[in-house]
Amino acid sequence: MSSEKIFRLHGLDALRALAIVSVMIFHLQTSLPNALQVIGNIGWVGVDLFFVLSGFLIGSQLLRPFAAGRKLDVTGFYIRRAYRILPAYLAVLLLYFAVPGWRERPGLAAPWKFVTFTANLVMNYPAEMAFSHSWSLCIEEHFYLLLPCFVIWQMRRPAVWKTMVLVASVILGGILLRGWELFHVVLAPGLADEESWALLMKRIYYPTYCRLDGLVCGIVLASILTFRPAWWAKVSHRGNALFAMGMVIFGAGIWLFNGKYPSFETPAGILYGFPLVSIGFAFLVSAAVASNGLLRSRIPGARTLATLAFSLYLTHKEVAHVDRRIFPWLEGNTGWLAAGVYAVTCLAFAGSLYLCVERPFLLLRDRHMERERSREVSVGVRLDPAS
Repeated sequence: MSSEKIFRLHGLDALRALAIVSVMIFHLQTSLPNALQVIGNIGWVGVDLFFVLSGFLIGSQLLRPFAAGRKLDVTGFYIRRAYRILPAYLAVLLLYFAVPGWRERPGLAAPWKFVTFTANLVMNYPAEMAFSHSWSLCIEEHFYLLLPCFVIWQMRRPAVWKTMVLVASVILGGILLRGWELFHVVLAPGLADEESWALLMKRIYYPTYCRLDGLVCGIVLASILTFRPAWWAKVSHRGNALFAMGMVIFGAGIWLFNGKYPSFETPAGILYGFPLVSIGFAFLVSAAVASNGLLRSRIPGARTLATLAFSLYLTHKEVAHVDRRIFPWLEGNTGWLAAGVYAVTCLAFAGSLYLCVERPFLLLRDRHMERERSREVSVGVRLDPAS
């Protein structure tokens, strides 16, 4: 199954749409109707779902050449990722520094933290909270940078046991690292709750090395589909069973967090909740690419939301902030009309960013890659002794 075909499956569109809607409700929950509070409490997991999807889709792209006996084009991979991520990200970043009224929170980190994608590692919490949601993009960039190296290293002498050891090491290492940070740093004696919260964000929630569970789970699923098609064939027709299993595991992870945002008051969630949530999402992604099941159905609007997901993620907090400045009646208003205003304006701005920035650079990317393929074919013809 090609990555292009995987990308267009209705189930993956539905999961992307679910992820971005969950994140938006979480970030804007204090301005939304109380009926959405249940989603708002756990909407933070939308980022973890994005991580699993990224691990699966990017992992599939990097592993597929090896399955076909080809060499991995690392340079081409980096170029494609740059075309996909940088234009929209830098456009939004420019707004943050050029238009102070755009900032949803006071306190903006230095430009170098954003440009080098290290904001999640050196964040001054809570003093630098404007554009704080870029933390997850930093993790994605670290993932894009390092994964090709690990794939090449693993594929020099591929073995199932090597992959299992590496995956287990990352997940268990994350549990141990979060445990150390929680019990020796976040919960150190004499700290006030505010200090513990700040340390929880800076040392556990934001750093890349504590949040690899979702990406790893996505890569595992990509590896199974790519190199163990017989394993996948045994379960690929059980889409609803995979979906049910995923919901059970996800529910167990959320239960460890007491159905709320990660807190130092839920140590079991900090240690084990993140991997359980990610494993549950990996089952949901497998259900989305299965040959049948609920997630195979087309959901109206899901493809549009999936297409705009990146632009929505980058801008929804800022657009809602601007809404409240333009329409004072929105301040403190948690009615459905206010929610509709936020929805329409966020979609409109994200759509504009997509059409004016994302899409043109994606077209440029496609043209660039087509030229590269044509050049490779041309060189191959000239070097053919039979030509």
